[in-house]
Amino acid sequence: MAGTSPLWVGLTVYALVTLAPTLIFWAALRVPAALAARSRRLSPPPSRPPIEALVADLRRLRRNLRSGAARSRVRRVALQSAYDDVLLEVCAAVGVDTTRLAATPEQGSERAFVRLLTEADLESAGIVLDPADGGRAAA
Repeated sequence: MAGTSPLWVGLTVYALVTLAPTLIFWAALRVPAALAARSRRLSPPPSRPPIEALVADLRRLRRNLRSGAARSRVRRVALQSAYDDVLLEVCAAVGVDTTRLAATPEQGSERAFVRLLTEADLESAGIVLDPADGGRAAA
């Protein structure tokens, strides 16, 4: 009875018996790692920087504006524009309404007034723009 089956059937059974445990262990080790890597690739990156970095940038730009570090008009306008952009990002991160600031023209006293109102709204939301230590963390 043992000699009635063809040779290829015996070789196939032998190959399955010897290779199956190796393939099962390989798959058990590789498949979860591949799935984890795929889920990391599929997760979206953060849409904005952390709030701490945004507030630090806002404070730094505010100090530069107040100190008069920008000597030329071009630098002052660029610094003011950067401050407004970061101010809008912080407002969006905290949930403060930015429609007034976004709707006003870039230059003029009306923009400065709306900027003050937006800064007051940020202060009300809990963001301290002028900390007692000058915006620098204690060492």
